[in-house]
Amino acid sequence: MKKIVILGATSGIAVEVERVLARQGNELLLVGRSVQRLAELQADLLIRGAKSVATYAADLASIQQHAVVFDFVRRILPGYDTVLLAYGSMRDQKESETSVDVLLDELQVNFVSATAILTLVAADLEQRRTGCIAAITSVAGDRGRRSNYIYGSAKGALSLFLQGLRSRLHPAGVRVITIKPGPVQTSMTDPMPNSARFADPEQVARDIVRALERRSPDVLYTPRIWRYIMSGVRQIPETIFKRLSF
Repeated sequence: MKKIVILGATSGIAVEVERVLARQGNELLLVGRSVQRLAELQADLLIRGAKSVATYAADLASIQQHAVVFDFVRRILPGYDTVLLAYGSMRDQKESETSVDVLLDELQVNFVSATAILTLVAADLEQRRTGCIAAITSVAGDRGRRSNYIYGSAKGALSLFLQGLRSRLHPAGVRVITIKPGPVQTSMTDPMPNSARFADPEQVARDIVRALERRSPDVLYTPRIWRYIMSGVRQIPETIFKRLSF
């Protein structure tokens, strides 16, 4: 890796990934909503060893901004070779159940906008016949659970999109990695019960960077134990699963 674009650069997992990438001396381009937070990250990552750090403030949930963002990426970091999509939203499930506006916002942030910007990236890398696309989804997308099926359905749809994109881009030599973390200690999960027991974001970041550096896997569960947990969850018959309260 030499030139990496991070979409949703101020998210908890993304920040830890950026710190690892900075220590390796990579060139980074960070896209996020907060101008102040991006400036803080830029200064921090340069101190940690990044070769260069460019920033662009944008709300990636707004598809209308994508063309401008993508034009900036190609001008400021020509020949970029890796794109990590790391943004998302997890609103309260009950809010999504009772408000169509909240439900649509969750789908817009977690699925619609993500696929829109990745489609721009995919076309560019496919033409250049090189590069890597990685996107953070969630283990919540592996099975629809009572407690978070709206968030989970958006992440599951994104995972399915990435699977098809991986097949499309394979002949062009472009890698597509689906990243499925279990619960991670971030500001998004802080309000959740037992959040102190969730995975360390630094561990998750190391797993992600290793996946970006190697030729495999196509689907990364992190921490690794979640691959086995979700394999078991998927095997539970629907007649039993629908009775479970989690």
